[in-house]
Amino acid sequence: MTSKRGATKRGHCLCGAVSYEYDGPENWRGHCHCDSCRRATASPFTTFFGVDRRACRFTGAEPAVYRSSPGVRRLFCPTCGTPIAYESERWPEETHFYAATLEDARDFAPEFHVYWAERLPWVHLQDDLPKHEGSGS
Repeated sequence: MTSKRGATKRGHCLCGAVSYEYDGPENWRGHCHCDSCRRATASPFTTFFGVDRRACRFTGAEPAVYRSSPGVRRLFCPTCGTPIAYESERWPEETHFYAATLEDARDFAPEFHVYWAERLPWVHLQDDLPKHEGSGS
């Protein structure tokens, strides 16, 4: 794997059963503070990146799917429970992967925050990234 933004990149769950790869650059990279993402990941916020669905593929076991709300699919490892991806009818051409599942996330750099209005008051972030009150789209 290379650290260049446009090269093939790979990721996987904690146990390694569910794995994926994608080609080309990400469409976007951002932190999400919405209540649903916080609960799905048991964290104060999560970090995603969007990839064209034609550019990504699962290379290990198929992820399990939880339909958390109408038109939303949350993909996770059925063995270890790691959240892997998010898909929505709102963005039918994209899969949103969790950045922490990348094999090497050291060079990953988020570009913005979404659902900033839902952030937890005890999380104090000092970055200069744009902060969108809602989805940003």
